[in-house]
Amino acid sequence: MENLLGLLRLRVRRGINLAIRDTRSSDPCVVVTMAGQKLKTRVINDTCNPEWNDELTLSITDINVPINLAVYDRDTFSADDKMGEAEIDIRPYVECLRMGLENLPTGTVITRVQPSRTNCLSDESCCVWDDGRILQDMFLRLRNVECGEIEVQIEWINPPGCKGVF
Repeated sequence: MENLLGLLRLRVRRGINLAIRDTRSSDPCVVVTMAGQKLKTRVINDTCNPEWNDELTLSITDINVPINLAVYDRDTFSADDKMGEAEIDIRPYVECLRMGLENLPTGTVITRVQPSRTNCLSDESCCVWDDGRILQDMFLRLRNVECGEIEVQIEWINPPGCKGVF
């Protein structure tokens, strides 16, 4: 763990208008992978608009490695069906951390990240100061599927003994 820069808390909040993969609905879950790590949310049954509100924590050793999210429809008697995928680039967020900001009013927008062809953002994403920490909320448009978005939030955690990003 000597190369550990820190931890990233990923809050997988909800899915919006996810694809139907069963008869009239889906049983979605999100699988998060990054640099050999694999984490999963709970399965929410019978909905295309799940509310997960699950917190997953990733160990960060390289800020240039993207976080991959894949949404699946959980099936009991057959292979799970893929419902799309998205990617998170944490570099704009890390740039905010490196500013070394302190004592800002809660709700202060530090930077805005615009949707583009090179990211999965479906809307502008802001890095915001919130009671001594920096949070970034994102709506990610799923790729390789007919419809769907997922809402997530990221937050940096600096455990003792980590290199940090500064």
